[in-house]
Amino acid sequence: MLDTQTSTKPRSLHDFTFAKLERELVGDGLRPSHTRALWRALHREATCDFSQRADFLPPLRRWVDANVGNDARLFADSPEVVADTASSDGLTRKFLLRLDDAQTIETVVMGYTGRHTVCVSTQAGCAMGCVFCATGQMGFVRHLRPGEIVAQVLLAQRTLRANGSALRNLVLMGMGEPLHNYDAVMTALDIITDSRGIGLGPSRISISTVGVVPGILRLAAEKRGYHLAVSLHGASEEERSALVPASRRWPLAELIAACSTYSEQTGRKIFFEWTLIAGANDSPATAERLAALLTGIRSHVNLIPLNPTNGFSGTATAAAAAIEFQRTLKAAGIPSTIRQRRGIDVAAGCGMLRAEKTRVSR
Repeated sequence: MLDTQTSTKPRSLHDFTFAKLERELVGDGLRPSHTRALWRALHREATCDFSQRADFLPPLRRWVDANVGNDARLFADSPEVVADTASSDGLTRKFLLRLDDAQTIETVVMGYTGRHTVCVSTQAGCAMGCVFCATGQMGFVRHLRPGEIVAQVLLAQRTLRANGSALRNLVLMGMGEPLHNYDAVMTALDIITDSRGIGLGPSRISISTVGVVPGILRLAAEKRGYHLAVSLHGASEEERSALVPASRRWPLAELIAACSTYSEQTGRKIFFEWTLIAGANDSPATAERLAALLTGIRSHVNLIPLNPTNGFSGTATAAAAAIEFQRTLKAAGIPSTIRQRRGIDVAAGCGMLRAEKTRVSR
């Protein structure tokens, strides 16, 4: 039941884990068995329209009618699609979504051979300030709630189902720093991985961080089954801090120590993200320092040629230099991949999400 002594602010059903939703229903006098029907509608069928639900028994129907909807104490997250932009590559779609407070975020759905991936945002803006990243350039606005993260995955599901496809992978690499919003992100992932609903396996989910050391250590201690991607971009303190201001708070040596702890405690490989910027961090000597830095850590380096943003004057490493950088890593025994560039023409590539149409008027 609603506790009027603590809060009268409407709450989202999409913020609730299965257990919390069950407690909500039981607290209002319903049997626990009603939880599955409501959860199935919310998460497996990805609907916010409960008006024609034949599987809702009368008690649940009455409860929904009394408690869910406009001006009610509960609601379902369904952000408005302000813009739906398809890339000329034919495989990438970027969605500009407006949230309940008129703030906007971006979500990207990407197609690959035999699979589809959604890249979701975890914050509006970002406090980390990476100089080459459009989201970092816009600054931090606020954290997203779990339901606002989950709603992006549900949007991707509906979009893909309409085309006869299915969602296979999730990457938390959109706007924001996931480990800066740790609790909300982990609650969202608990919801997303629940087999009674969306049911994405943890092994199909990747969390990207710029190097929030406390979050990495917490992930290590909790031994969650998600993939960890660490945005590195520099192999010395001077090199990294020039690109990633967060390195001043969590220095490179401290970050590498945390990654070693994570690798040892979980036995999992870490994916290190490296944006290749011409003349800044793309020399063979830098590749050698990077290889030395990662020695002893189970790792794979994703090499990402810089994507253009208005707030950064750097340019992408030339193809030949990228291949030479990769060759140097290979010679040192460090596996790597040069990442495909996707959705560049619609600013949907890595580091390009900004949600420039913020606070669209209602």
